Amino acid sequence: MYLDCYEEVRRLTKELVSIPSIVREPQGETNCARYIYEYYMGLDYFQRHPEQARLIQTENDFVERHSAYAYVKGTKGTSSRTVILIGHIDTVGVDDYGVFRDFAFDPDHLPEKLLELDIGEEVRADIASGEYMFGRGALDMKSGVAGHMYLIKYFSEHPEELDGNLIAYAECDEEDNSHGILTGLKEFKRLKEKEGFDYIACINADYSTGYNLADINRYIYFGSIGKLLPSFYVRGKETHVGQAYGGLDPNLILSELTRLMELNTDLCDEAQGEVTVPPISLKQADFKEGYTVQTALAGYAYYNFFTHSMSPVDVMAVSRQKAVEAFGNVIRHVNASYRRYCEKSHVDYEPLPWKSRVYTWEEYCDYLERRRGPEFREHIFRFAQQLNADEPALDLRLFSVRVIEEACRWDEDKSPMIVVFFGSIFSARIEMTGKTEKEKELLAAVERAVQTVQPVCVNPIQIRMFYPYISDSSFMAISDDVSTIAAMGKNMPSWKTKYFYDVDLVREINVPVVNIGTFGKDGHKVTERVHMKYTFEHVPNMTYLTIRDSLA
Repeated sequence: MYLDCYEEVRRLTKELVSIPSIVREPQGETNCARYIYEYYMGLDYFQRHPEQARLIQTENDFVERHSAYAYVKGTKGTSSRTVILIGHIDTVGVDDYGVFRDFAFDPDHLPEKLLELDIGEEVRADIASGEYMFGRGALDMKSGVAGHMYLIKYFSEHPEELDGNLIAYAECDEEDNSHGILTGLKEFKRLKEKEGFDYIACINADYSTGYNLADINRYIYFGSIGKLLPSFYVRGKETHVGQAYGGLDPNLILSELTRLMELNTDLCDEAQGEVTVPPISLKQADFKEGYTVQTALAGYAYYNFFTHSMSPVDVMAVSRQKAVEAFGNVIRHVNASYRRYCEKSHVDYEPLPWKSRVYTWEEYCDYLERRRGPEFREHIFRFAQQLNADEPALDLRLFSVRVIEEACRWDEDKSPMIVVFFGSIFSARIEMTGKTEKEKELLAAVERAVQTVQPVCVNPIQIRMFYPYISDSSFMAISDDVSTIAAMGKNMPSWKTKYFYDVDLVREINVPVVNIGTFGKDGHKVTERVHMKYTFEHVPNMTYLTIRDSLA
């Protein structure tokens, strides 16, 4: 059976895109979730079973926002097997649209506005083709959510096709700190206990795109890439610019760190023949405010680090190694520079006093506890708790820096140093190898769905083993050993005060994941666009076939 779903998914996508839902902006994400909830409640099935659709507010969040979900119970049999569909409803901002900002959510009129810009021939050709829908969130990923809404509607009208249950969860806050899916995990656990659900698979519909301009393939991804944010707090030694060799500039150390980390292919992670992109800098800055002729005292940097097989312990080890390497390189560099300066100035050279001093956050806390006693740990935990209570909207990365700065106040040694820590939330890698029955079943069901749809899809549909972008799929299972998560927490200044990865909750759900997602181009750009034929027709059909096969 092949679903005639194109027009309905297209209509729903347009409706969803027209609702601004920029992450963290007041009411936007809630308005989008409410639209989805009301759509479900307008269906006959949910008028008979209103308890099976909900609008839920995120927990432990400084923004008031909501997610929506609904579930259908199959009538074909009495199985408790349950498939979860997930998709996020928040988007990135639209300031990049400039004077056309108001058209970012208007798929009908945005293309003609884009034609007034220097957008390149490829985009102009795509507009002329009529094959794409433009607009913020069209690709990432409201069209995927629209497909899930269609499938809930379909199965609410045909529950006899399911021997089991189907949940569609449309979550907020994927683009920031994933409060939506974290709240969802608790809801999935509640339903597991209330309804007796046995979760067997999760299907995400996040976006995909070609790997280059010549790539004509469409992609299905099992599992998910992992992501960590190794971060570096660098304290230097300030000096007057007229005494340049009298201090040690933290910016110089940070720059060397960036040189060693950024696009370093030795730090790519490989598994099952697939390779992550190398780390890249997301922030490098000092803390100096305004202009003075004194050099900066401290600064920080952090880097995106994708994983396929590396654990948080592995990533911390290699990050610490790079910090040691960077510090050593800078000491050699400044001494060589000072030697040349002394020669030019005809003065005697003596080596500068700098020594390499590198800690992980765990090591630094252990060091301070040895020096200052258990009062240090008690104080730093209370400080972090109070900081979060006083400034709940403080960026997680800056929060971590503030905690480290407070720890530095307890350190009698004020010499230059680097503290290496994890500065952001943990996105777990998920590697599927067919090691469990649930994994084998999902692998086989998706492969059969692709084989069925491929004859009506012009482009080849390829299957790969790691979704290559950050997504909420990472919260549906975990491949790392639990002990490595505890070790990761010890290197997070925000751990259990502002952020906590509840590994036990993830393991309560712990389902194999696949991304049968939207396809298009230029996610997060003004020319963001989704390919309509593939996304509005082929994707829902492959998802439908996978669900039906899994719950047959």
